Amino acid sequence: MDKAALLKEKLKEVLESKVDEFHLLGYESVTEEDIWACVTSKYQETWPPLHHLVNDIFSLKVTDFMNWLTVGAYRGTIDFGKNSLL
Repeated sequence: MDKAALLKEKLKEVLESKVDEFHLLGYESVTEEDIWACVTSKYQETWPPLHHLVNDIFSLKVTDFMNWLTVGAYRGTIDFGKNSLL
């Protein structure tokens, strides 16, 4: 199991909590995968300590997530067919 998958598994409850928050705010299509991809997109080569990832997930705002999603769509890194948010 690679480091990203191991970290994601350790942070499953944190990701679920953030997904629940987004769902309560009306963004029902957001998944754990979406949150994980958004938060980890800024870590290209090295992984931060676990507590930094937890902070990044819990402090993620809907506007930051939507900005990441929009930029990804413009760059072509987010598939319109797979993501129902767009």
